[in-house]
Amino acid sequence: MGKRYVNADGSSNLKSFSDLRKWQKERRGKKKDLSYRVARVEPDAELLAANREKPTVTFVGHSTFLVQLGGLNIVTDPVWASRMGFSPRLSPPGVPIGSLPPIDVVVLSHAHYDHLHLGSLRRLPGDFVALVPEGLGPWFRRKGFRQVRELTWWSETRIGDVTFGFVPAKHWTRRTPWDTNASHWGGWVMRHGEDCLYFAGDSGYAGVFREIGARYGDIRVALIPIGAYEPEWFMRDSHMSPEEAVQTFADVGADIFVPMHYDAFRLADDTPKEALDRLLAEWERRGLPPERLWAMELGRTKTWSADEARFE
Repeated sequence: MGKRYVNADGSSNLKSFSDLRKWQKERRGKKKDLSYRVARVEPDAELLAANREKPTVTFVGHSTFLVQLGGLNIVTDPVWASRMGFSPRLSPPGVPIGSLPPIDVVVLSHAHYDHLHLGSLRRLPGDFVALVPEGLGPWFRRKGFRQVRELTWWSETRIGDVTFGFVPAKHWTRRTPWDTNASHWGGWVMRHGEDCLYFAGDSGYAGVFREIGARYGDIRVALIPIGAYEPEWFMRDSHMSPEEAVQTFADVGADIFVPMHYDAFRLADDTPKEALDRLLAEWERRGLPPERLWAMELGRTKTWSADEARFE
């Protein structure tokens, strides 16, 4: 058996079969309205194709974004799959994969299927470099990808004028019954000059976010998951609630909060509307300025500058 990875607190987040049965029994007793669809707009394909100067973030869906930073086209956790297991996708991707500009970099948070989809990787345009957690490089190379860099927590690499830092998260991973936690998981901090974006990946709430905020003290935009949290007694170690996501935003000290991981796949019992409603309620309860929350429509592109993104 090869190396097995754990969280910063030593946990592996593995659940017992009895816990799984308890959750499934609870789920059968719930009635959920799945009719809500996250709003969408027509993507600005011309801007995305031409832009090499402005920092932008475009919401594709789930944990997939197109980030443009330092002249690079970067995709996070590329998943254009129409279904996850037996469940169909709730909302189509906000940007068709054929409408993307050539991709320079792919950043992967971990190996779960809703974050790492081989079919999507193979369809991405461009000769990209894949930045992956430690332990995941061999999988990529076996699949024919040659430009692969593995990073450990708190390590960095540079592509062009952009620095990529791999930072901790509280999660776990598995693709087969035999490879549980055989690779690591985490988030990514991407920096170009004064422009700094944080992609949290997939995570339960943990004290490590305060450390990320301390090490990267000028994060402009933070992409943070808010979904797949119900039932919280089962999901808490791996997925944060909307309220915990707002606390994560506070911990890392970012200027702008972009919610993710709530719109595309039914991974738990919560719904997209429930996740957004709880997020907005917590935002208002804390008295946070509405302009600092970008609850983006699918396909929407947002841009910022260092001056515009700074809030006191």
